[in-house]
Amino acid sequence: MDDWKRVLAESITKPKDLAKHLGVDPKEVEEVVGPYPMRITPTVLFTIKAKGDAIWKQVVPDAVEMEDFDAPDDPLEEDTDSPVPHLVHRYPDRALLMVTNQCPIYCRFCTRKRLVGKPGFLKKGELDQAIAYLREHPEVRDVILSGGDPLLLPDYLIERILKALRTIPHLELIRFGTRVPGTLPQRITPELCEIVKQYHPIYMNLHFNHPDELTPDVKAACGRLADAGVPLGAQTVLLKGVNDDPDIMKRLMQQLLLARVKPYYLYQADLTKGTNHFRTTVETGLHIIQALQGHTSGMAVPHFVIDAPGGGGKIPLLPPDYLLNLDENGAVLKNYENKTYHYPQPNPQPDAGRLRELPMVGTSAAGGLCSLGAMDE
Repeated sequence: MDDWKRVLAESITKPKDLAKHLGVDPKEVEEVVGPYPMRITPTVLFTIKAKGDAIWKQVVPDAVEMEDFDAPDDPLEEDTDSPVPHLVHRYPDRALLMVTNQCPIYCRFCTRKRLVGKPGFLKKGELDQAIAYLREHPEVRDVILSGGDPLLLPDYLIERILKALRTIPHLELIRFGTRVPGTLPQRITPELCEIVKQYHPIYMNLHFNHPDELTPDVKAACGRLADAGVPLGAQTVLLKGVNDDPDIMKRLMQQLLLARVKPYYLYQADLTKGTNHFRTTVETGLHIIQALQGHTSGMAVPHFVIDAPGGGGKIPLLPPDYLLNLDENGAVLKNYENKTYHYPQPNPQPDAGRLRELPMVGTSAAGGLCSLGAMDE
C-alpha cells in the first residue's frame, strides 16, 4: 500500500474514534455523522491544539449542523448548470469537472455537503461523456478538476483524466481544486509530480483557512508541486471563529507566500444547509481586506468574493472608500492611511460623456456597496 493511502486509512472516521483521540462523547455527533460524513487525517489531528480551536471547528462534527433546516442543499445551483453528469458549465469559457466525491477531510462548512463522502469516482463512460461535451464546445478553454478532491484519485486515474482532456484541441488550461497538500501532504509524491509535469499548463488552487495548517510537511508538499512547475493559488473561506480576524488572516496570507502559494480568493461562506453557523457578516470580510491592503504585500491580498446564491457566479467586493469620486476631471482616491489623492484624467477625454453612465465603484449615494462584476471561476 502506498504510504499516503496508509496514512489516509489511519484517519478518524467514526464517532468512537473521536472519543479516543479528542475526548468527544460519540453520542453528541452520531446523528451528524450519518448524513454528513467525517474524516480527519493524522496531519490535521496533530494541528488541533484545544477543543473548539480553529482547526477543531473545521473538522469535528457539531450538533448545530442538524439545526439548519431551511437553507438549500445546493445554493449555487450547480445541478442546474450541469449539462452532463459531473460537469458544471456556468461561465462562458470554463467548466468544472467533479471527478470524485471523496475528500481527505470533510470540512463542516463544505458547499457540496450534499455530495461529499459518497463512494465512487468518475467512471470511464462518464469521463467519455464529459470529454465529448467539452469537445463539442470550442468556447471552453479552461477545465477545473474538483469534487470531492481530485488528488485522492490514484495516479493512473489522474493520468487517464489528464490524457483525455489533452486530446481536446481548444482546451488550454487544466486546474485542480484541492485540499490534499494541506491535509494529506504524503499524497504529493514524486510520481504524482512527474505525471502532472507531462500535461502542462496545469494550475492548482489549494484550500487553506488558518496559518496553523501550514506545517513544515505541508510547506514541503507545496514546494514539491511548485518545483514541478505548477503555479499554486490559495482559496480561503471566511469562517466565524476560525479566521474572521485581520491578524489571523494576515498571518495566513504571509505564510502562504512563504510556501510559494499565491492568495487568490477569500470567499464569503455559502448558504449551504448545515453550514450557516460559520457565516460572518459581509462587513467582516470587507474590514479584513481593508486591514490587509497597504499593511502587507499586495501579493498577500486575495479577492474577496461572494459566490452569488442562485448560480450568479463569483462577485468581488472592495471596501467602499478607495474610490471616492470619478468624473471627467479625474478620480478622487483614498489610500490605506485614509489620505486623499486626486488622479487627473487624460486631456482631452474623448469618452467623458459616457462616464456618468458607468456604475460608480465605492460608496453609493445611499451608502451601499457597488459590485465590480463577476470574477473568473
